[in-house]
Amino acid sequence: MRNASKLIAFVPAVVVLGLAPMASLAQATDLVPLEMKLPKPVFAGTPKEVPPGTTVEPPSKKPRAIPMVPKGTTNVALKKKVTCSGKGPFSGTLDMVTDGDKEARDGSSVELRPNLQWVQVDLGAEYNIHVILLWHFHLEPVVYRDVVIQVANDPDFVDGVVTVFNNDQDNTAGLGIGKDREYFEVSQGKLVECTKAKGRYVRCYSKGSTYRDQLNRYTEIEVFGTK
Repeated sequence: MRNASKLIAFVPAVVVLGLAPMASLAQATDLVPLEMKLPKPVFAGTPKEVPPGTTVEPPSKKPRAIPMVPKGTTNVALKKKVTCSGKGPFSGTLDMVTDGDKEARDGSSVELRPNLQWVQVDLGAEYNIHVILLWHFHLEPVVYRDVVIQVANDPDFVDGVVTVFNNDQDNTAGLGIGKDREYFEVSQGKLVECTKAKGRYVRCYSKGSTYRDQLNRYTEIEVFGTK
């Protein structure tokens, strides 16, 4: 178990079955299991082929552990304003990134042009950010390149920027060398724990994918935080 002084801890996935964590743990840390509603999976099993030139980690066959977060933690990104790089979406609208629809189907994601692009969520105020859940495009087992997630109070992301995830291992995006692994997009999304992260803005970068058209797609971003 992680140090109780940290905001984020994990409990076994049996919480999903309705089994509460040990009372002593809850009392010692004042944490509760994070309530998440995941979309339906559209493909089963581990992809048979790893795309060339990737450091992708295979999807785990075990249920993901449930994060423990402070009481009162909610998705503070829901229905919040979204902006993006470039001249705007290639198709779709930016409000789709925070509209609560995470299902994998045609037309459920906003599409940005190829190369390095970003979407940015304005939470409206500064929050303590505990968990970020990100879905790019999980209709197929796609790998997105150079995924970087940052938090800041500066809307231009110049001052006070905190990087909470970075799998750009050769710094081709120019945001620093990342130590995280690439991953397949699946229905449970990419969960990133954000110990001690604070900010009003969350920016997510990507630089194309292994999908045939190389567009940057975003289905949903959830930011779980407290004021």
